[in-house]
Amino acid sequence: MTPQIIRTLKELREIVAGWKAKGETVGVVPTMGALHQGHLSLVRAAKSECDRAIVTIFINPKQFNNPEDYENYPRTEEEDARKLISLRADVVYVPDGEQMYPSGFATTVSVEGITQGLCGAHRSGHFDGVATIVTKLFTQTQADKAYFGEKDYQQLQVVTRLALDLDLPVEVIGCPTIREEDGLAMSSRNLLLSDRARTWAPELHRAMEEMVEGLMSGGDHVSLKGAAVKRIERAGFSEIEYLDLRTADKLELVETLEQPTRLLAAAWLGGVRLIDNIAVQ
Repeated sequence: MTPQIIRTLKELREIVAGWKAKGETVGVVPTMGALHQGHLSLVRAAKSECDRAIVTIFINPKQFNNPEDYENYPRTEEEDARKLISLRADVVYVPDGEQMYPSGFATTVSVEGITQGLCGAHRSGHFDGVATIVTKLFTQTQADKAYFGEKDYQQLQVVTRLALDLDLPVEVIGCPTIREEDGLAMSSRNLLLSDRARTWAPELHRAMEEMVEGLMSGGDHVSLKGAAVKRIERAGFSEIEYLDLRTADKLELVETLEQPTRLLAAAWLGGVRLIDNIAVQ
């Protein structure tokens, strides 16, 4: 059975009110569509832990700093709905721009500190757009739990900080990155890769794994990072925005493994921006 598709906030609130009146818990999986197995794993988690699951699909213009990137983002609503049939998602919320940003909309939610480096340094206004839309989706869905993938690790930390700071009654849950068989982190943007670029894309993750193995063996951070950069460049990546070792909680730059850390990377291949991260224990 195809999940119910809701396009207006009025409809959504009526449905959620009925669930809440019966004491049912609600999980939400915010997405921009072009669903892949990573997204579907989040839906499975929501269904296993909550009485009801809402999947939201909204390509948020406020988190794109490049208009061309926004226009080229995959739009696959019908296919997305089919993928959700077997997972028994209760509602797919697909609002349009007018529902989310009506005429006169003038509010922006900003999270400071944790947004300054990594993607925040290269995508001006991106995390303001993320924080604003996520705040709206949390209040619209009245979710008890919200599910995000660890692939967008900085985003996960931003959303977690946001919910904590604003006392939002929602538990933010990070779920493991889902990968292709060759190690490439699943992403909607992978659909934009040419066949040749798709062949070389896994080299980003392989270079990161090699760097992590070296660090855990006591290797020199500077030398290992230099070798990883060379490997990524040999694979045809045109620009490496960052390849950083940072603390897992506050995303502060480090060069040693004295506390839980993450190796995070962003690089361009064939005109497509790919990101990835690995936990370093």
